[in-house]
This record gives sequence, structure tokens and C-alpha cells, in this order.
Amino acid sequence: MTFPEPVLHYVAAGQNRRLAWWQWGTPDAPHLVVCAHGLTRQGRDFDAIAAALVARAQAQGGAIRVVCPDVAGRGESDPLPNPRAYQPLTYVADMLPVLADLQRCAPIEAFDWIGTSMGGIMGILIAGGPLDLLPAPVRRLVLNDVGPVVEWAAWQRIMAYVGETPIWATAEEGAAALRVSHVGFGPHTDAAWLELSRHCLRQTPDGRWRLDYDPAIAQAFNGATREGNDKAAATLWQIYDRITAQVLLIRGGDSDLLTRATAQAMTARGPKAQVVEFAGVGHAPTLIAPDQQRVVLDFLLPDGTTAL
Repeated sequence: MTFPEPVLHYVAAGQNRRLAWWQWGTPDAPHLVVCAHGLTRQGRDFDAIAAALVARAQAQGGAIRVVCPDVAGRGESDPLPNPRAYQPLTYVADMLPVLADLQRCAPIEAFDWIGTSMGGIMGILIAGGPLDLLPAPVRRLVLNDVGPVVEWAAWQRIMAYVGETPIWATAEEGAAALRVSHVGFGPHTDAAWLELSRHCLRQTPDGRWRLDYDPAIAQAFNGATREGNDKAAATLWQIYDRITAQVLLIRGGDSDLLTRATAQAMTARGPKAQVVEFAGVGHAPTLIAPDQQRVVLDFLLPDGTTAL
């Protein structure tokens, strides 16, 4: 499974860093969709859904631009000088110059956000934060297997592997290892899994392969406690309650990070999210399977409407 290559861009971020972002679609389209990835991932995770969004917009006679950033320390983006700064508030601040660049290229009339796991927390912070910092308010928000409450057991599972630095002889070996550690992503064909994994791997000078993120991101979790996690959840609930965007919440039926109880609570407060659950998937759906793509496309570009 391959897709046309997106265009790679860079923008200056704080501390003399470059932040990378990948762009699909029409560069001056007034409808912008930003896709933000999970903790150890990168923007190319969204190749499949980005291509599908562009195709749907074109079929409707419209245009769309889909932007998929590599969050600091991942993919083509520079690492942070201070590893303790690997936090969602830093990532949100980094997005502001990206949005400003996009606004300068062409005014943003409709602004949507797709966020998987950590990228969904970023989406909550942006959609529920100060509107005067954004070129346009978030219109529709897709939260992919994440909400204000991140279950402590899931955090412990994640912290157990973040920061590891394995080395593999081939990219195929690396992809096979990721298939074990990311079993929650659900079933994929071998070709689809290799395509999804290859962007998360970087070749070393001696020809071997490693994970393509700064292992120092693990230092941000040093000293994490259940009490601190509970306080963060209380804060995120307050921000979630301020969101005015329409919200689609996608949940993996076997997710250990987003419980069914939290998902239900998200339908009853704040923006009153619409929930769709996929059986046989944990944390988190990759938005590659046709049924997963369909719910996102129908939410952001419903049939019978035209992209801007």
C-alpha cells in the first residue's frame, strides 16, 4: 500500500529549532485539516486518511489541505534542548507558527483537527484554549482514542517502552518488532503494516535501523504519579468543557487508555461528543481500515456538502 508523497515543509520554532510538517492537497485551500500523531509516532502516520480526505474533497468538487506535523523530537523535527519540555503545552505552542504560516499562505476559513492519543490531547488544548491565538476556531475535532482521562495503567504500559533504543538489521525486522509493541493498532495486512512502520524508522550510518524519535522524550515522565495524572485529568476536563467545536470520539473497543465510561461521560458534557467504537482494536485505531476512514470522512466532509 503506497500513497503519493506529501510535501515536506519546515517552520522556525522556539530555541532555534525547526519544526517539520507534511502537506497534502491544495496548498491554498481555505479548508484546513491538521492531523497530530501519538507519543512516539510522526506525521506520516496519516498518509492513508490524508489521501482519502483529498480524494473525498475532490469528488465533491472542492479542495482541502491536510497538514501533518512531526511533533518536536520526532521524524524530521528537531529535538528539544531540554527533555523535560516534552509536554503537550510545548507541542501546542509549536503549532502556532505552523498555523500562522498556513494563514499567510491562504486565509483559513474552516479549521478541523484530527488527533490520535497525544495528538488528541493537543486538540483538546487548542480547541478549548484561547481563540485569539488561532487563525480560525476549530470547527470539527476528531479525538482518536483519547479523552481528558488517560488511564494510569495505560500510562504505565507506555512508560515501560518509551525511550528504548533497539537496533534492527533491516527495516522489516523493525516493523515486525513494532507490530508486537503496537498490537493495539489492530489487524493490518503485511504491506499496510510495513508502510505504516517505515516512516517511524531511520537508518543509521552503519546501515542498521532505529526508531525515529528522540529517546529523551521519556525523561518528561520521570516522577510521574497517579495523583499527578488525576490532576491533569481534572484540568483537561475543564478545558474539554469549553470546546465549542463538534467532536467525533473514536474508541478502540479494547482500548486500555480510553475507557468506555470516559467516552460515555464525554457524550454528556462539554461539546457532547459523538462516539464511534471499533471492535478488535485497542489503542489506537490507525485510520487505515475503510470503516475507520469512512466515519472520519463523513464527519469532516459529509456527502451532499462541498469542501470550501
